[in-house]
Amino acid sequence: MIVEERVYTMIPGGVPRYLAAWNQHGREAQVDVLGSPLGVFTCDVGDLNTLTYLWQYASVADRTDRRARLMADPRFTAFRGEVRGLLVSQHNRILLPVPGTGD
Repeated sequence: MIVEERVYTMIPGGVPRYLAAWNQHGREAQVDVLGSPLGVFTCDVGDLNTLTYLWQYASVADRTDRRARLMADPRFTAFRGEVRGLLVSQHNRILLPVPGTGD
């Protein structure tokens, strides 16, 4: 099992606009292909104007397959076009579980 952390930094005021578009157009495609996220978070202190997603996958190969399917989904392509102007930067990390600390 791996967890992908995806952090998006947006223009000031962009997070609420992004979430409105995501809930209306992007979320269904992501959940259909990736499954429900482990969590979606905003930041109250520190790096403001950020949105963090945590996604769980069986393996890196599973992630690669599902991400490719998501990028080919026309619903998600349309959503990406809607929010592109809100994004300033993005960084992703693959998190590996520490043996003996969970399932």
